[in-house]
Amino acid sequence: MTAEGGPATAAAGLYLYAVARRAPEDLGTGIDGALVERVTAHGLTAVVHRHGAAPYSGADDDVRRWVVEHSEVVERLWQADAVLPMSFNVIVAGTAEEPAGRRLGAWLGEHADRLHARLERLAGRGELQVEIGLDQHRAAAGDARVDELRADLDGRPPGVRRLLTKRLEQLEREVTGAIADGLHPSLRRRLAATAEEVTETRRVHPPPGVVPVLAVALLVPLDGVERVGHELARVRDEEPAARIRFVGPWPPYSFAELAPTT
Repeated sequence: MTAEGGPATAAAGLYLYAVARRAPEDLGTGIDGALVERVTAHGLTAVVHRHGAAPYSGADDDVRRWVVEHSEVVERLWQADAVLPMSFNVIVAGTAEEPAGRRLGAWLGEHADRLHARLERLAGRGELQVEIGLDQHRAAAGDARVDELRADLDGRPPGVRRLLTKRLEQLEREVTGAIADGLHPSLRRRLAATAEEVTETRRVHPPPGVVPVLAVALLVPLDGVERVGHELARVRDEEPAARIRFVGPWPPYSFAELAPTT
């Protein structure tokens, strides 16, 4: 497929997985077994499959499978070279007057300098995601109000005990939330010092009894992952109430800044 859209019908769309400097010769298959192809222009390669339908939507199990299949294509590209991964469901539409391949090629040309610069920046790097929370029972231990309310539970009738337990849980969350707010700036600085770039991410729902402190994505050289792990180990030693989730490296989704108008 070329930037003009190849033999695809004029109005067909293109589902976009990623933009790369180069791509493996055999791109394999993508979502629902679709043949993965390329649009090349200005020294850039957009990796796509032909998609004439509406954006993907359906049952949760189907969506999860599609996201995994999308990610597998991006992972293969990332293993070969720097990549700007697109999020799930980016589709470039085509019309009879302007095929999707031509639109995508024009976008690659319009942003070629920025795309090349960003790909150069991302070469040899991956994304880590870090979430830190605090166990509210451990974090709030020692607070005078919490200790007093805990002591007040002893010997209480079941109904009163249930009411006091709810009050205790709420107080623990309030106390732990204040601690979390105080920890956030210093922990973010420490993690930023281990990475080349850092950005806040959407926080997932923490486990019951855990109050979130921060959730960040880190852009790190692939040989720098261990440094992040060592810093998180120090955080865990310093903060016994800390609950840490550390995943990656994977392609730098959080640091792909450009996407075409769909």
